[in-house]
Amino acid sequence: MPTYDYRCTQCGKQFEATHRISDTQPACPACGGACEKLILSPPAAHGYKAIGREQAMRSLQPDTSNKPTHQHGPGCGCGHRH
Repeated sequence: MPTYDYRCTQCGKQFEATHRISDTQPACPACGGACEKLILSPPAAHGYKAIGREQAMRSLQPDTSNKPTHQHGPGCGCGHRH
């Protein structure tokens, strides 16, 4: 079941609720007021899916290691000068 994030339109409290997509929106747990849906949180990924997601996220972050981007080995043949 998906987890939804809500914000109360009366008191402003933010909270999460887990329910079917066809269910009605819950009332605010603090004041009982009407709420608006904010975002749909993705389900947790485990195992190989989590590893792939983490690798993809790291690939989008800038490289701050100051390492050369290409390592030349014997017989490289890439055409770059070393």
